[in-house]
Amino acid sequence: MTTASIRPLTAADAEELARLLAASRELDAPCVPERDDAFFTAEAQRARIDGTHHVYGIFERALAGTIALSNVAGAPFESASLGYWVAAARRGRGLATGAVAALSDLAFGELGLHRLEAATLVDNVASQRVLEKNGFTRIGLAPRYLRIAGAWQDHLLYQRPVDD
Repeated sequence: MTTASIRPLTAADAEELARLLAASRELDAPCVPERDDAFFTAEAQRARIDGTHHVYGIFERALAGTIALSNVAGAPFESASLGYWVAAARRGRGLATGAVAALSDLAFGELGLHRLEAATLVDNVASQRVLEKNGFTRIGLAPRYLRIAGAWQDHLLYQRPVDD
């Protein structure tokens, strides 16, 4: 397994991120929300980075993907949703597994969260393995959970509470 590190993305990463997303666009299309051509520009990625507080790059010498916390809620919930993506050319090397471990440590440590949740398409076994390797447990099926590739798709839900 390859070692991954994470760090907050900056505007300087936008061009490389746009390039990686564009290179993976066709392969990713069945698994992501519909995205117009503008999404794959450095300008759009710069705006995305600037508008999100908890978006990190996954690095293996160079940028290889992204990992983010969204819907971050404070007390009493102290929870967030976790999402990640690795460029097509870098998949299967353990980068997502390492990045989820690193962001979980940050979330449960510095950010003081109690629980992380994640969702995967029902047939996304690779992503489910990433979560399970990081101590996430499957908690159920959410019918028509997210609009992916233009259609409402069922997702498996996972969670991981902080280790007490």
